[in-house]
Amino acid sequence: MKLVIITGMSGAGKSNAANFLEDIGFYCVDNMPPVLMNKFIDVLIENKEVSKVGIITDIRGGSFFDDLFESMEELKRRKINYEIVFLEASDEELIRRFKQTRRMHPLSQDGSLEEGIEKERARLGKLREKANHIIDTTDMIPSQFKEILQSLYTKGDKSSNITVNIISFGYKNGIPLDADLVFDVRFLPNPHYIEDLREYTGNDESVRNYVMQWPESKEFMERLKSMIDFLMPYYIREGKYRLIVAVGCTGGKHRSVTVANELYEYMKGKGDKVVVKHRDIAL
Repeated sequence: MKLVIITGMSGAGKSNAANFLEDIGFYCVDNMPPVLMNKFIDVLIENKEVSKVGIITDIRGGSFFDDLFESMEELKRRKINYEIVFLEASDEELIRRFKQTRRMHPLSQDGSLEEGIEKERARLGKLREKANHIIDTTDMIPSQFKEILQSLYTKGDKSSNITVNIISFGYKNGIPLDADLVFDVRFLPNPHYIEDLREYTGNDESVRNYVMQWPESKEFMERLKSMIDFLMPYYIREGKYRLIVAVGCTGGKHRSVTVANELYEYMKGKGDKVVVKHRDIAL
């Protein structure tokens, strides 16, 4: 089991870190009392379905937070490996973030925001010394932060972490609302007007052969593949973990299904994580 304990200064980005870890397959729990940490790990070990866990714990836990060191020692005694990611930012940036969100610092109820941050730094000093990774988010944009966590907790080519969802659809039923890229293939010859093909779909070889026999179909397919190959590294660089490519024709049964299947086979052949869905094929 891979266990990551996320902690650090309030406002430094622990919630974002949890979201980013979830994107790469971690099961994350926020604001867990450290005293429950080992019991929680027991449940996961027994379950056997979760292999990567992120636990966010910080000063919000009040007196419960003081149990963290004892809980970590128990993890060591049980030979459960873990890493600590400590997040921090400058005082000025933390103050700006708290003012922007209009939230109260956990230790500033009886004093100023600056005093709360000062108390927190002092209280977290020993934990910071034990951290495996210290990340200063002061000048970081979300995609940079995400890339750092990705580099720490994924192996191999980054492209293995993005899933491409290819959806065929019919324009008469509306464009998929969550599509990132939309390609209109209504310019291709339509099998609907061929009586022997009308009742079949792009999943059938006869329809596929009809759609792909035309020079414009072949050229479009090559250009589409080239476009996707060009875009993928940039989406990955920006920290995207799910790309939705929608291919549409009039009814969503013939041309769009054929092209979606062709793109699926191409990307699958390259080893990409890809799934295909034909939204309107049965309508």
